[in-house]
Amino acid sequence: MATYIFSFLVGGVVTTLITYFEISGFPMLSRLAALFPVFTWLSYLFIGDISGPDAVAKHSLFVLLGTLIAWVPYMLTIYLLAPRVGSWKAIVAGMVVFVVLATAFVYFYKK
Repeated sequence: MATYIFSFLVGGVVTTLITYFEISGFPMLSRLAALFPVFTWLSYLFIGDISGPDAVAKHSLFVLLGTLIAWVPYMLTIYLLAPRVGSWKAIVAGMVVFVVLATAFVYFYKK
C-alpha cells in the first residue's frame, strides 16, 4: 500500500509544480516538469522490483510504440485545436483521439 501512496503523492507533486511554475511566470521550469516521465519512472521501478528487467524492457517498448500511435496524435490535436476552439474543447477532442487510438493499439498489440 505504501507503494501506491508514494506514487500518488509524487504524481500530485509533479502536477502541482507544472501548474505553479506556469502560472508564476517560470514557463521553462513548467515545461521541464511536464516532460519529466514521472509515471513511467515510478512504474518501472516497481515493475523492475517485482518482475525484473525483462518486464521493464517489454513494457518500455509497449509505451514507446503507444506514444507514437496515441500520445503524439493526442498532443497534435490539442495543439491544432486549442487556438481555434478553446482549451476545454481541444482537450476533450484530444482525449477522444487518444482513447480511440490507444484502445485500438492495445487491442492489436499482441495479435
